[in-house]
Amino acid sequence: MDTDAKILITADDEETVNILGALLRNQGYNSILVSSDEETFRLVHVESPDLIILDVAPAGDDGIAMCRRLKAEEQTWRIPIIVVTALDQEEARVQGIAAGAADFLIKPIQRRELWARVSTALAVKKAIDRKLEALLSIKNHLAKFVPVAVRRALEENPEAPSLEKREEDLSVLFVDVSGYTNLSQRITQEQITTLIERYFSHFLDCIQEEDGDIAEMAGDGIMALFRSGDGQEHARKAARAALKILEVTHRLNREHPDAGTPVAVHMGLNSGRAGVGSTRFEGALGSRWTFTASGPVTNLAARLADAATPGSTLVGPETARRIGARFTLEQIEIGELKNLAGKVEGYRLAAEKVGYGSTAATPVPGQSGSSPVPLRFADAHV
Repeated sequence: MDTDAKILITADDEETVNILGALLRNQGYNSILVSSDEETFRLVHVESPDLIILDVAPAGDDGIAMCRRLKAEEQTWRIPIIVVTALDQEEARVQGIAAGAADFLIKPIQRRELWARVSTALAVKKAIDRKLEALLSIKNHLAKFVPVAVRRALEENPEAPSLEKREEDLSVLFVDVSGYTNLSQRITQEQITTLIERYFSHFLDCIQEEDGDIAEMAGDGIMALFRSGDGQEHARKAARAALKILEVTHRLNREHPDAGTPVAVHMGLNSGRAGVGSTRFEGALGSRWTFTASGPVTNLAARLADAATPGSTLVGPETARRIGARFTLEQIEIGELKNLAGKVEGYRLAAEKVGYGSTAATPVPGQSGSSPVPLRFADAHV
């Protein structure tokens, strides 16, 4: 028996309220006695009872309306309601159940029947609450692994979320930790896990502050998609996120000199139309789904990240065209990139111009001077 349960009892008939309250208090329940509909509605929201016992007047309309009103509200629909009626109020009982009541009692009240129905209603509510809490916990845990775009699609249409791949204009940013393999050989697995978690947590903030979404995350890299607004807007947001990542990397290196080695990242950014949505991989033991962007735009962004030196971001020509008015870019020569035909025109992202945010590029540890130096990549590493 759940003797900690809080039960709200409401009726126009004061005698009925008092009798029910006394019977339930004898069983150790915490009873709240109410004698008006408006007071009932107010106290339900204030007290959040575990069960409501609602006495339906002979006409039945007010009590049924209250039941329907409580079941229609997000905050109160889960609270079970037991409708109390007279023996000849069969229609009121039917209407009460139709309005969402969990059970009913017939006057005169038999105490053993009252206790049995109350106990059953509370047990069912407790089971439902446990199930919902478990589902919410699962949802919260899955949210850590599921891209925002997928969560949003499921919330908008749980039965048939719109996850099919479609062509869309977007900006793709690849963030890679420079020298990750050498780094993992110099420090312990526990140290590198702590290091990556610290830096990537801040990188995630930089990306989400600019409305980006994490599509994929590997041990040493992040793939982020920027899709909000028009083509110029999401390209600028992606560029701003990249500059913030360089800035926060430099700050963390200063704040944690005991990490064993300064961390550096290299990034690639490209914009254009790509196939965005879910991709399914079928294996012998089941299927695996991912939500990502694919196509030449994504491929170039990845190759630009490969070609970038530590502490720099390389930008594709389409992104440069979209952000050139607001960001300082340096045109550079890039050699042939893996799986891409011909030489690629590229730009180094240096800073956001004064008046547009002024997020300056952070110098790489070991480099002197604050003015960017044009780079040449005749032999880009891929």
